[in-house]
Amino acid sequence: MRIFDSHIHMTSRTTDDYERMAAAGVRAVVEPAFWLGQPRTNPGSFADYFDALVGWEPFRASQFGIHHHATIALNPKEANDPRCRPVLDLLPRYLEKDGVVAVGEIGYDSMTPEEDEVFAAQLALALEHDLPALVHTPHRDKERGVERSLAVVAESGIDPALVTLDHLNEVTVARARDAGVWLGFSIYPDTKMSPPRMVEILRRYGLERVLVNSAADWGRSDPLLTVRTAEAMLDGGFTEDDVDRVLWRNPVEFYGRSGRLSLPETDPGEAVAAGGGATFAGNSILRGGA
Repeated sequence: MRIFDSHIHMTSRTTDDYERMAAAGVRAVVEPAFWLGQPRTNPGSFADYFDALVGWEPFRASQFGIHHHATIALNPKEANDPRCRPVLDLLPRYLEKDGVVAVGEIGYDSMTPEEDEVFAAQLALALEHDLPALVHTPHRDKERGVERSLAVVAESGIDPALVTLDHLNEVTVARARDAGVWLGFSIYPDTKMSPPRMVEILRRYGLERVLVNSAADWGRSDPLLTVRTAEAMLDGGFTEDDVDRVLWRNPVEFYGRSGRLSLPETDPGEAVAAGGGATFAGNSILRGGA
């Protein structure tokens, strides 16, 4: 089984997580820029964060045979902070980086006028840089948030096939599917979706334009819930080819539209065994390796 986690925040995870993911078959990830929990107060802190997403994390992931990609954006929550708005001026230089495969996460947190403005501006950047867009749907009032997100996408002129609406659920999936966007589902221990619920959605709506991710971050989350979803699909009567389509070929198709997707040829287990002596700026990365 090969897994492509299409939305995970590895900045928040440990080296042990990379090791467990590699052993379970995770071979590629996309890490969207997001809110780190502690409010950032100036664009320089974003520049350092973006540099880590396109430099440090790809190196750290490579130690385990996992290929790391990023999406870059000013996230919806911090779009409301006027101190962060100059980050929009930083984005064009990062959207040209090789490992950046989309503009994201963009969209809504509280559906404020400020979020409206920043959302539209970043969809315009996606068009300008010929990149897909990863849209975060709000955790509160999700049905209205999805409708509003789809309206902004339509107004922007971007091809819906270049847009993923993430964090969907049973209430919102049909509306997003009918709009022609990709359907993103985050699998969480307590909130969002669970593997059994995801299996039922796949039975009802099919496998087309579906992305399943762990969205694992600094909160209570699990980077192996993509694997648990694959297992639930097999237990529920889906074939190995169905699993491969949802958890590998679909994210490859969506993010491949960036023209920058790069996938590893090395088996993750082989990379872990061979990479124990690798260093970054003289510091060892793998802990406890042979």
